Amino acid sequence: MRTRSLLLVCAAIAALASRSGVAQGVEGPDRVPPSAGTIEMVRFQEQYSRVRLKVAQRDLQTGLSVLFQGTDDLHFYAKSETAPAPGFDLKVRVASEEAAFSGPLFPNWKPFYDAAQEKEIEVYVGDFEVFVPLDDGPPSGPVAVTVQITGLACTSSLCLPPFDKTLAATVDFGRGTVEGLAEVEPPKPPEAPPAGDAPAKADSEVRTSRQEILPYSRPVYYLLAVVAGLSINIMPCVLPVIPLILMRLIEQSKQSGGKRIASGMAFCAGVVAFFVAFALVSAIINLSTGAVLDLNSLFRYPAAVIVLFLAIVFFALVMLDVVTLSLPASITNKQAAASGALGSAGMGFFAGILSTPCSGALLGFVLVWAQTQPLAVSSAAIVLMGVGMALPYAVVVLIPSLLDRIPKPGTWMEIFKKSAGFLLFFIAAKLTLAALPKDRLLNVLMYGIVFSFCVWMWGKWVGFSTPAGKKWAVRLIALVIAVGAAYALLPAAALPAGEAVNWQDYDRDLLRQATAQERPVLLKFTADWCTNCKVVDKRVYHDPEVVEQIEAGNMLPIKADTTLNDYPATIDLKQVYGEAGNVPVTIVVGPDGRREKLRGIFDKRELLDIIESLPGRAN
Repeated sequence: MRTRSLLLVCAAIAALASRSGVAQGVEGPDRVPPSAGTIEMVRFQEQYSRVRLKVAQRDLQTGLSVLFQGTDDLHFYAKSETAPAPGFDLKVRVASEEAAFSGPLFPNWKPFYDAAQEKEIEVYVGDFEVFVPLDDGPPSGPVAVTVQITGLACTSSLCLPPFDKTLAATVDFGRGTVEGLAEVEPPKPPEAPPAGDAPAKADSEVRTSRQEILPYSRPVYYLLAVVAGLSINIMPCVLPVIPLILMRLIEQSKQSGGKRIASGMAFCAGVVAFFVAFALVSAIINLSTGAVLDLNSLFRYPAAVIVLFLAIVFFALVMLDVVTLSLPASITNKQAAASGALGSAGMGFFAGILSTPCSGALLGFVLVWAQTQPLAVSSAAIVLMGVGMALPYAVVVLIPSLLDRIPKPGTWMEIFKKSAGFLLFFIAAKLTLAALPKDRLLNVLMYGIVFSFCVWMWGKWVGFSTPAGKKWAVRLIALVIAVGAAYALLPAAALPAGEAVNWQDYDRDLLRQATAQERPVLLKFTADWCTNCKVVDKRVYHDPEVVEQIEAGNMLPIKADTTLNDYPATIDLKQVYGEAGNVPVTIVVGPDGRREKLRGIFDKRELLDIIESLPGRAN
């Protein structure tokens, strides 16, 4: 029954979202006007996509080609089911009163790894062509055509507002010309007709933009926002934090009526506070860039993921009594109630954070709609999602008989608490680290161990009877270790622009082609677990002189990954190149087929000498 209700909620929200208005493309501060004959679809800072039209033929069919020209990071979605919200895949429709067109023929999509969904999705990116054939032969003379393009574009870091653009042009298929390409502004929504007038046009005939009239009344959308927030509580990512919430409710059940209600409402306020913070950040980003922010955007920023990982690890250590959260005695003696409310609010905020990995798909419908509406409407809808999530806990707190059914505190509660700590470790690894690039994953895990050690030092090496000087000396050492380790392990290895080798993945066919073309090949055999490989990367392959010589020699650089035993590169390293399997190994294959090998850690000069001695190279 619960599953069916959830599906009905999703379907209702999806239906409303599909009928809601969509925002137009953003204009970045550095916008460059497109050249003549092209229309800019979307832009975010240096990323953009433009469109032009061309008469074309394919398989003996004449038609109109919609040519997209864009940068490599901005992409459109090829399939509705893998788009941020269903129905926001790229769509192209061509219409004319003087000619009939068939459905569009899209090119092959390209794979793109979406960290939020933890899988590769299908996208169109960069330059590509959508061909729309004529149903019959080419019409005689020029005809007026309209091209409607809808969808949603994203970069690797964020998604832009959905767009709906209609282009108009005059096309002469006989002469192969396209003239007068221009964007058609969507019509303004009609004013409410006086009583007795003819009914307004159907919703399908009226396009809406961010500041236009909503197709449904706002209370309907607000109600759906509350329902969406309510459904977060049955999401897999929130279920593990339910034990922590229950413990908080058990503690509240021992308090008097007023304190119980105050502490419970503080927890609910913490939940809502997370969504208020999200609405505030969303508003700032939308006003400054025009971009649409979704809950999954958090997991596209490694720094945010690392902070969330460490926060969950810290809470797990608190549950295991490694460290105790407490305020100074001078404060707690006067403000015990305030500190309890603060702890409840913090737990509520934490529950809101943990809801983000799983709730993105469900809330995507509401969020996409909300952020294409006036700012006050979108902010209210996002906050109401937090109200919906907090609603069940408010009901439990306000009805004492429900709290009475919770088992009384005892030994089981301590076991339950410790178990919840280990559960939080699992959450930290599963829900956060999956979003990190694998080249940073190991360092973050190692820092998690150092961080836990420092928290243990802070909480267990000293006690209430420890002299103040010794106490702060120990804690200062713990802080220095934590900060020093963070400086050494957490930053990403930033490379100067243009100073990295453009490695191709290991491919036997690619090697055969290079051999047939007598093109020199640079093979780098490496593995994710190989520390010496990272040393060679840093000392040799990140060196500008090495990069320059590889490019000057027209070499094909190939990264041969031997992380697992059954990888093709692992097999060929032994069977084709006669190595025992140890890495790093660098092999230079000359245009004449001669092989030069460098094993282990080597100096860049050794590689440069081999490259400069290749046959046919001008020194």
